[in-house]
Amino acid sequence: MPHDLVLRGGTVVDGTGADPVRADVAIDGDRVTAVGSVDDRGQRELDVSGRLVTPGFVDIHTHLDAQLAWDPIGSSSCWHGVTTVAVGNCGVTFAPVRSADHTYLAEMMESVEDIPARSILDGLPWNWETYGEYLRWLDSTPKGVNAGGMVGHCALRYYAMGERSLDEDAIPSDEELDRMTSLTDEAMTAGALGFSSSRTLRHRVPDGRFVPGTYAKPDELFAFADVLARHGRGVIEVAPRFDGEGPTLPRVESEMAWITEASARSGRPITFGLSHTWDQGEHYRRVIELARAANARGAQVRPQTTPRYIGVLTGIAHRTPFDHHRAWHVLQGMPLSKRLGLLRDPVRRAELVDVAIHDRDGLEVFFVLNGPDGLARYDCRPERSLVAVADARGVSPVEAFIDLALETDGALLLSWPLLNQSVDAIGEMLTQPEVLSGLADAGAHVGQTMDASAPTHLLTYWVREREALTLPDAIRRLTSDTANTFGIHDRGVLREGAYADLNVIDWDALALPVPEYVHDFPHGAGRYLGRARGYDFTIVNGVVFMDHGEHTGELAGRVVRG
Repeated sequence: MPHDLVLRGGTVVDGTGADPVRADVAIDGDRVTAVGSVDDRGQRELDVSGRLVTPGFVDIHTHLDAQLAWDPIGSSSCWHGVTTVAVGNCGVTFAPVRSADHTYLAEMMESVEDIPARSILDGLPWNWETYGEYLRWLDSTPKGVNAGGMVGHCALRYYAMGERSLDEDAIPSDEELDRMTSLTDEAMTAGALGFSSSRTLRHRVPDGRFVPGTYAKPDELFAFADVLARHGRGVIEVAPRFDGEGPTLPRVESEMAWITEASARSGRPITFGLSHTWDQGEHYRRVIELARAANARGAQVRPQTTPRYIGVLTGIAHRTPFDHHRAWHVLQGMPLSKRLGLLRDPVRRAELVDVAIHDRDGLEVFFVLNGPDGLARYDCRPERSLVAVADARGVSPVEAFIDLALETDGALLLSWPLLNQSVDAIGEMLTQPEVLSGLADAGAHVGQTMDASAPTHLLTYWVREREALTLPDAIRRLTSDTANTFGIHDRGVLREGAYADLNVIDWDALALPVPEYVHDFPHGAGRYLGRARGYDFTIVNGVVFMDHGEHTGELAGRVVRG
């Protein structure tokens, strides 16, 4: 009998870290049935000679919890080889929820993750109360990628404690804690991948208070770890409190102490975001040291970082660095074509330049993202700052911004790094065995940045350009390492019997175009969207999902359960 699909003559990088090998791959149904020399024909065959064949990428830090309802292909992740996503990060989830609290959770998600609340409220059916019921809805909705989720502390605490959950000194009563842990147990029984929480001071609700759980005591957090221990599976994810006033290292020591104990007592992995900032100095090194020491004692502590800075994109299509000037407000609400027309008008251009002609301080950390080849450059070289480019042209920064916007027909973007500000520090973190590849926040901060392309950047920059990682190790970090940490079985590795989630990659053509700003969310809400070049095919559960960057119409994704 012929196989359903055969990939012929590719170079297989199997996700384990093993050396690449030339091999055929046979697929039947949703599984890989042969890797090697495949004699039998396929009902469909793809000649992938000269191409890499890898497992589909497993992105463990996304906020696609709502977006999959109106965007079943999961863009922009779908264009970057991602076949499985984990939602429910940072404690902000849409379940458990009482019917009266839909708006509260939607507005909290907008406040924390910059996803428009109106899009969330109208885009979701809200036909659930518990997290298990949310997973059943997610299972029933068509989607192109696999998705699994963690139940969030913010939603659990608000469900059990109401407004009191936001008080900094609030300690749940025994009854309230029992309600939260019972709901966590329900979520785990239904197949949740784990539990998530937020302790960072960057996450606030719309009225400015910190999200529920920010100041939870370790005993409260350990109660959730105990639920996972009873189930014998699951991951704990947290946005940690490494930020705040005063010296950084005491906070690092304090956070890592409860993180280590939570992993040790539950026997489960715990992962959290780690990034560099100039203000915090080398705290990331101490975090990795403590994680390494904890793991040597039997814990499973896995910091995760992103392969480039985390920051804000600005350009003429959306927000600009000069919006604090009233004269620039005229651009707001205009389509891009009219904005460009205004910039071409000599009188209006002069007005915009005049109010911002002396703006310079601070703009040295805004970098031109558009490379000379039209591709995106995320390495923030000093000579690419707006100030440096302006000086080289002999004009003011605002004049350089307008000129570049017109020269690129509106495609100009400036990048403003807020986290992972040092490229060298990023490289140092990425090469540590304790550090996971994650923190891309796909689906979040949609009007601020577009980091779903992190897997492509890891491959093009850190493997191909910088040679800081080998190709097999980079693919392992994007696949089996993340899948195994989150308990996602039979994915993230290309072997016989595994689910047939695969990428076919043209290595030499792999590239990142500059993101664009579009209005395709419910109610016309805008977001940054980023495509890629070089992904010939992405296959999900044995079905060709993406063909040279275009959706085939197939939606074979499933809910992945622990």
